[in-house]
Order: sequence, then structure tokens, then C-alpha cells
Amino acid sequence: MTARRAWGVLLVSAVLEAVWASALGLSQGFSQAGPTVVFGVALTLSMVGLATAMRAIPMGTAYAVWVGVGAALTVTWAMLTGTESASVLKVAFLVGIVGCVVGLKLVAPAAQPDDGGAPAPAPPASSR
Repeated sequence: MTARRAWGVLLVSAVLEAVWASALGLSQGFSQAGPTVVFGVALTLSMVGLATAMRAIPMGTAYAVWVGVGAALTVTWAMLTGTESASVLKVAFLVGIVGCVVGLKLVAPAAQPDDGGAPAPAPPASSR
């Protein structure tokens, strides 16, 4: 998987994190069928995407970006829908989270090609 594709998959997975978190709130303890189904599907796809992206993006960076983007989107959605109050400080802190995510992307090492988990070849035998 190319680095560009891995980052795309990671961002889609982060959006799905915001979807499942919002659906979880709407499910009222899994008592509402529609939001519960959306939660389960979005959660599964989000985790699969995160795992896929981690093949090319270091685990710590991928997880921090996934959580940061997902959390920022979840709070933004809650503010836009009136579920949560908005304030200048909340928006400033959300901008800070997004800025940190961008920073992580900028300092992330180049992706290594996915070798399917094959072991590294053994070094050549030395001749004496």
C-alpha cells in the first residue's frame, strides 16, 4: 500500500470513528435499532481501516491521528447539531488538535512497503 493511500484510508477511518461515536450516543444504550446498527457497521469499518493503514504508517502516529481527527470531528458535529455547546475556547482547542495531527503527518517517516509479514532474508554465510 502506498503512503498516500494509507493516509487516505486512515482519514476515512477517523471519519468513521466520529460516525460510530455519534451513533453510540444516539443509540441510548443500544436500545435504538437504527443508531445501534450504524454504530456496529461504522465501528467495524473504522477498525479495519485503522489496521490497514497501520501496515504503512507507524502504529503510534496512525493511532494518534485516528483518535485526534475522530475526536475533533465528533465534538464539531455535536456542536453543530446543538448536542454540545460551542465556545471560542473549544474551537481553539479543536484547531490545536487538528494542528497536532497535521504536525504528526509532516514528521511521519516514509512508509515501508507491505511485505505481507514475510521474515527478513537471512544474511549470507561468511566464508572463512
